[in-house]
Amino acid sequence: MANTYPVMEEAEEFYYPGNRTGVLVIHGFTGTTQSMHYLGKQFAQEGFTVLGPRLPGHGTDPEDMEQCTYHDWIETAESGLDKLQATCEEIFVAGLSMGGTLTLYLAENHPEIKGIMPINAATHMPDLIENYESLKDSGNRFVPGIGSDIKQKGAEELAYKQTPVKSMKELIQLSELVKQRLPGITASAMILSSAEDHVVPPENSREIYESVSSEDREFVVLENSYHVATLDNDKELIAEKCVTFIRDRMD
Repeated sequence: MANTYPVMEEAEEFYYPGNRTGVLVIHGFTGTTQSMHYLGKQFAQEGFTVLGPRLPGHGTDPEDMEQCTYHDWIETAESGLDKLQATCEEIFVAGLSMGGTLTLYLAENHPEIKGIMPINAATHMPDLIENYESLKDSGNRFVPGIGSDIKQKGAEELAYKQTPVKSMKELIQLSELVKQRLPGITASAMILSSAEDHVVPPENSREIYESVSSEDREFVVLENSYHVATLDNDKELIAEKCVTFIRDRMD
């Protein structure tokens, strides 16, 4: 029988019922919903219906994550979309890091999505690919974690201290899949990118902006945050920009 792992405090899925505008909020690779709580609550205060799903293998144990594939993460994101569509007339999606990658995936495959807000989304990570290639046959199952790349002193991300090597491959495959299909995105898009990011190269966000086919698109540079910008110095700015983006595009 497969092991069941308890979910960490603050890593649980969150849901705030609201009006007919739904916002799906997706956390990142090895992280948890804790990184998206602040943004999710700001959306809820605006009256939107908000769902922040916990991706499989996250918020529990690295051994749990090791057993998951990127298909599991896609399935959870799509289930979240279905849940919101059951009560909402229009859907927006925001995601951090791999959550941004999943945001792009949803926009590629669900043209009914009204708008997307990927934050430091991953589509091509040369260092990660190089690391994985050097590790895949080494016998090492885990390497030091990538969490808490945050500029603000005292702020900390609830994330794994170890990254499963097998999971690195899953992120690489998801990123490559999404990167190939970027021109298929037509939804309104606001691409948010930290000027300095030690996890995902900022060039990823610029390439996303230039590759999507969205006529309505904008690019926001986060000057005072590192990778986990939703917990960093620009978290208020992100919330303000995202709320305005949605309000300006509501029916």
